Amino acid sequence: MAWVAGGISRRIGWGRRRRTLELYSILAVQAGVAAMLAWTAAHEVLGHEAPIFAPSAAVGTIAAAIGRRTRRTIELLLGVLAGIVVGEALISFIGTGPWQTGVVVALAILVGLTLSRGGQIVTQAGGTAVLIAAITPTQRNLAVPRIVDAVVGGLAAVLVVAALPANPLRIVQRAARPVFAILIEQLDEAAEGMSAGDADRVSRARDALHGIEPQLGLLNDAISGAQEAVAVSPIRWHQRAAFEHYRRGAQYLTQAIHGTQELLRRAATAVRDGEPMPRELPVAVHTVGDGLAHLQIEAEWRHSTNRSARLMRKAVERAGQAYAEGVGFSGSVVVAQVRTVATDLLTSLGQDDREASAVVRESFGQRT
Repeated sequence: MAWVAGGISRRIGWGRRRRTLELYSILAVQAGVAAMLAWTAAHEVLGHEAPIFAPSAAVGTIAAAIGRRTRRTIELLLGVLAGIVVGEALISFIGTGPWQTGVVVALAILVGLTLSRGGQIVTQAGGTAVLIAAITPTQRNLAVPRIVDAVVGGLAAVLVVAALPANPLRIVQRAARPVFAILIEQLDEAAEGMSAGDADRVSRARDALHGIEPQLGLLNDAISGAQEAVAVSPIRWHQRAAFEHYRRGAQYLTQAIHGTQELLRRAATAVRDGEPMPRELPVAVHTVGDGLAHLQIEAEWRHSTNRSARLMRKAVERAGQAYAEGVGFSGSVVVAQVRTVATDLLTSLGQDDREASAVVRESFGQRT
């Protein structure tokens, strides 16, 4: 099972781009629909002749940040308001022109920074100030229509997210697959390197695992998007409990990845320094990978067979046997990290921290 995941991860160059497209393609559809609705509402219903601010606000809200659109919508409106107030106030005194535009934009951004540390407020404040400075010579009294358009765009975006949500569980599953694939493959590679006394192979596995951060970023984005979908869209409310299980599992999976990174770092040091390497220690590392493979299957099928939990306990048991046989300093850290990673993964399966820790302690003390 680990070699299957490894084959997937070796194509990660294309796979990463494909998964990014899968994750964000729904944004493209949502943005297009939201822009259409915002323009129609502002032009046909409110009678704004050129409602460019409404679709731009809708697109800005959709694209601002997955899972944070309520906050971003508020920031967008505050930024628009800051840009309008500064633009209208200054232009009435200093007029329009190149240097006037520069002054208006600079002050609008400073006002935006007083409202927030940066981000959407500052961007919208500066962009609105530019539009106000550029359009004011030909059109007057833009303040109220601009604010109304921004509100219309923001509401259109929220409506589209509620009406056209992505499948939250499928998004998380797709984003998690490459994370599992990389983690499983590198655990297997490290175990093979430890068994063969090949420090370079273990080091390569360690370095490859440190390259998992972009995939973790996509997973976190997917979780944010899924959380938004189950919160905003009535047709996804029934998936809230299942999503919460995924969200909790992903949190502990991230902790397990960090523990595995330290595990591989110390494993490489142990091999390079010629420390004792009991046969059971690489077996323990390999068993963690097998447990992860079963955990992924159980998560996607949403059906627990307890096979992953049994493998995690077996990995800890093997690590305990290696420790009893005798390991060096770095080897003892590897043993400790096997215990830590197993605890995190058992917790991701639904056990509480105390229960998972008790299971790991019991398994570590067993001898076969």
